[in-house]
Amino acid sequence: MPIEAGAKIPSATVTKITVDGPEEITTDDLFGGRKVVVFGVPGAFTPTCSLNHLPGFIENRDTILAKSVDEIVCVSVNDHHVMKAWAETTGALGKITFVADWDAAFSKAIGMEVDISAGKLGLRSLRYSMIVDDGTVTAVNLEEKRGEATNSGAAAMLEQLA
Repeated sequence: MPIEAGAKIPSATVTKITVDGPEEITTDDLFGGRKVVVFGVPGAFTPTCSLNHLPGFIENRDTILAKSVDEIVCVSVNDHHVMKAWAETTGALGKITFVADWDAAFSKAIGMEVDISAGKLGLRSLRYSMIVDDGTVTAVNLEEKRGEATNSGAAAMLEQLA
C-alpha cells in the first residue's frame, strides 16, 4: 500500500548522484529538517519519464524552489551509473537531485514498488510525486494511467505548493 499524507518517510539508504560521484545517503538525511519535492519514475531513459515527467520538473525548478522548497529529488530503481548518465544527458545534473534506488529498498519502504516484468522491466517504482516536510509526507500524487505524468507532474505539484 502506497505511503499516505501524514506518514513519516521510513529509513532506507539510497545513492545520491553528485557532480563528484555517487554518495550513499539515508532518507533521514535526505528528507530531515527540510521541505523536499520528490518524484518517482519507473526508469531513467524510458519514454514517459524522459519526455513527460522529468522535463516539467527541470522547466519549473526555480518556480518550485521559490515556494519554500529546499530540493527537488528524482528517484528511480536504476543503478547510479544510469542515473548519472540520465542527469547529464538531460542537463539536470546539479539542478535536480537524482537518487538511485538500485535495489528498490526505498520504493518498497514507501509502498511504491511495482513488478513490471511483463514489460521486461522487472521490479520498478510506480510513477508518483510527494511533498515531504521534515521527513513527513504532506502530499502524495500517484499516477493513475500508464504512460502519463499528469497527477504526478510538475504542474500538479505547483498547484499543491501554491
